[in-house]
Amino acid sequence: MTTGTATGKIPLKDQALNPERIGRIAREIHAVLPGFNVDGFIREVVADLPSLELKDRIARTSRALHEHLSVAADEALDVLVRSLPATPQAAGITNDFGLHIYSPHSDFVARYWRTAHRLDRALSALPIFTRYFSAEDAVRYFLNDFPEETLKAVNRWAQDPDYRIRRLASESMRPRLPWSPRISMPIDAGLPILDQLYADPSRYVTQSVANHLRDIAISDPHLVLATLTRWQTTRRVDEKQLTFIAREALKTRLKEGWAAAYQFLGYAHDAPVEVTPVRIQCASPRVGERLVFNAELLTRETLPLHVTYVISSNSTRAKRREKVYFLCRTTAEPGRNLTLAKSHHLRSTGSAAITPGPYTLAIQVNGRRYPEACFHVLSQSPVS
Repeated sequence: MTTGTATGKIPLKDQALNPERIGRIAREIHAVLPGFNVDGFIREVVADLPSLELKDRIARTSRALHEHLSVAADEALDVLVRSLPATPQAAGITNDFGLHIYSPHSDFVARYWRTAHRLDRALSALPIFTRYFSAEDAVRYFLNDFPEETLKAVNRWAQDPDYRIRRLASESMRPRLPWSPRISMPIDAGLPILDQLYADPSRYVTQSVANHLRDIAISDPHLVLATLTRWQTTRRVDEKQLTFIAREALKTRLKEGWAAAYQFLGYAHDAPVEVTPVRIQCASPRVGERLVFNAELLTRETLPLHVTYVISSNSTRAKRREKVYFLCRTTAEPGRNLTLAKSHHLRSTGSAAITPGPYTLAIQVNGRRYPEACFHVLSQSPVS
């Protein structure tokens, strides 16, 4: 992953853990442990950074912490906790997720404090560290090795006054948390936690609840619908918040056109609408250019609509690939044509590569797909 700057693109790994940040970790520890070998710690870690990707940089830094914390083993975690700035704000943290400079701290706990006799102290430290950088990855190792004890801790976190710790309760138990190990629990193991959090006042928390449900929906969408329906009947959460959670939780199923998902959100899958054939402004765009298209929608009733469009590769040499994009949510009125239009940038992303060849585009209304239009992407123009 990279980020754009005035001088080019800087890989995330070089922003997250770089020599300056390794030095800052060392100085913060030295402030509470004067005997800490600042120069040796920095020298050893920084020498290895260029050859390491992000997760390996985190692991290398936490290993150096383990090796250089020259105190009794049972005091090392206390030193690391005391090295934190007084508050996340004092650390310069301006977002909910935290700063990667503190990612090795919870990794240290997972690697070197995941033992039966240190368990209570380890599980007490993780919610402290999550305020500085989200610790859900580390928690998952404890869930696998000490499920009963860790679940008790997760339940406590769900009731914590700090929204970042409440979010940790949901996020750490996601069945398919990206870039993290799977947990050896049933996919519904986290539902009792979500039952405590779905009405949370923090969007950071409810976004995690929705993501958690979306993970479940990959293998059991009916369980997700049943859960959402149950929450709807409790009236603990207002309609707007529940709709947000449902849309996020069912996002993949909505893209697939699953009628039950649309029905829950109030969109009739068989809505009586007509869509004119899609008109594409230029049927032979180049990679990097924009695909401009439009169509007209007509209806005889007042109807809420959720409209997407589907771009599919159509090459006979490769497996057909589809990518679904959101177009609009609106209400159609009888006797009034609704114009569906978009200028779509034909550029590759992490989840969809654009290469020269034949493609199709189709409009999807409330999950129901309408006839495709064809276009052919040409190679990018050479730079003169």
